[in-house]
Amino acid sequence: MGDPGISNGNGHSHSHSSLPHKNDPHVYLVEATEEENLAQQVANSSEWKGILTTLDSYLRREHMLANQDLTKDGAQTSWVLVYQPPGSPSRQVLCGCETIRKMALVGRNGKVEEEVSHAVGSVFCPPAKRGKGYAGRMIKELGEKLRHWQPQNGKSPMFSTLYSDIGRDFYAAHAWHPFPSAHVTLPALSSVADGLPPVRLLQSEDLPELCDIDEQMTRARLSRAKHTPAVAIRPNYPIVQWHHAREEYIGREVFDRIPRIKGAVVGEAGSRVWCYWTHVWTNAQEDAPNTLHILRLVIEDEAFSDFAPATPEAAAEKKGTPLSQAIAALFAAAQSEAASWGMREVLLWNPTSTALAAAQLLDGKAAVEHRQKESIASLRWYGEGSWEDVDWICNEKYGWS
Repeated sequence: MGDPGISNGNGHSHSHSSLPHKNDPHVYLVEATEEENLAQQVANSSEWKGILTTLDSYLRREHMLANQDLTKDGAQTSWVLVYQPPGSPSRQVLCGCETIRKMALVGRNGKVEEEVSHAVGSVFCPPAKRGKGYAGRMIKELGEKLRHWQPQNGKSPMFSTLYSDIGRDFYAAHAWHPFPSAHVTLPALSSVADGLPPVRLLQSEDLPELCDIDEQMTRARLSRAKHTPAVAIRPNYPIVQWHHAREEYIGREVFDRIPRIKGAVVGEAGSRVWCYWTHVWTNAQEDAPNTLHILRLVIEDEAFSDFAPATPEAAAEKKGTPLSQAIAALFAAAQSEAASWGMREVLLWNPTSTALAAAQLLDGKAAVEHRQKESIASLRWYGEGSWEDVDWICNEKYGWS
């Protein structure tokens, strides 16, 4: 998927005069045909193909991503807002987006249920059609459509997510409310940090078992939720594999090699700490640097887990603990991997105080930044009660699409 959010732009076209009002009764949301979906991808390619140099390579990537274990068999849906006046044999596409069905876990009153969620991404309105409210109309209709979209085992979706690149307000106005969107950054470094625990680098074949353990631990954590719901996107292997399919495609297309190191682990079974990551390249015209994103950081022994958002005071207390040193060793491995691919930085979303302490062991200037515009994690709640009561745990980069 292209980066979620609405592309900003001020393109104008003489076709404006023939465009309908956003509330015209003949404007409506539908599933895109193959032709409409292809036309949308051609339209958004100039802004979203990133480091890929040709339209063809971008279209092949999008086709490949739509046929992963996470997305195949109808789990990914392309949507378009169209205009079709009476008597017209064809419909005009005004804007579009995509959704991916992702299974989620919801804990409440000691019980954990597997539920349906949908992730919204690739929201795109062509420049000539911007400024007329079409994206808002589409998102409004989509929010209601997803409430009952693709139920599983007789259960309708419990929530939907998206990651806004246009700040907090637009989607919040349509009931996708912003949740914590912070990160800590480390520079890419080829030198090895001294005095840290030894790490074992992870490859693709190592991940399914670790993802299974992670999911079992996430279920156990959710089972402790009391009266208000706690939710998580299932941290299973298909969701990780989707990110890795994306990076490997670009590796082959651009560099004639693929990133084989997928993460790192410290310690022995029962008390391990591990993370897995993905390489994200941008094009030269973009402001954002090439970044190694840590998708998920996992602490196997929950006795040492610390789930609260990082604060400088708590991080100062955690510095030098065995857990902070173990995480620092993982971060150092990530820094080295980033450097080996010519990337500028390593990023971890929503760090805990122990993770911040680990980052500060490697870089004394490391600090938590709260994003105000890019990748704002947002959730729309369809369950009982208010979204304000929902605790979104494991709110990390693995859930992005």
